[in-house]
Amino acid sequence: MNFIKSRLSVGNLLGQKCRQITQTWSCREMCIKPQEIKAPPPPAAPANASNTGFKIPGIRPSDMDKKFLLWSGRFKTADQIPELVSFEMIDAARNKVRVKACYVMMAATIGACVVMVFMGKRAARRHQSLTGMNMEKKARWKEELEKERATPEKAQ
Repeated sequence: MNFIKSRLSVGNLLGQKCRQITQTWSCREMCIKPQEIKAPPPPAAPANASNTGFKIPGIRPSDMDKKFLLWSGRFKTADQIPELVSFEMIDAARNKVRVKACYVMMAATIGACVVMVFMGKRAARRHQSLTGMNMEKKARWKEELEKERATPEKAQ
């Protein structure tokens, strides 16, 4: 990973140098930039001013959204969930539940892999393998086929 980062940074450095040379048509080491004048920050809005024009109106959460809000830890009980909830809150709860579900699936996958390794080692101790099982099955099929071929010949 560090190798890639170093190559990218060298590429950026060379790209900036080439850009400087082509812009100025000279080989200056330093670039003179005009000073940026920062505008003073806008005055703070009063605390009692309402931003209702910029706020997304609330929506009624469905039963599943209510479960997501509870599972994400946003609310402790279903009674605490208000009738109207902002879309951002529901979206954040869905994302949090989605991440938790991914963690559960990762843990289940790792657990299944460990179980499969354990079962494979146990089968190896009993000298079982897929190749041996396939050979036994094909031998049984061959015997059954020979018995079927031998039976009609005796009947005739």
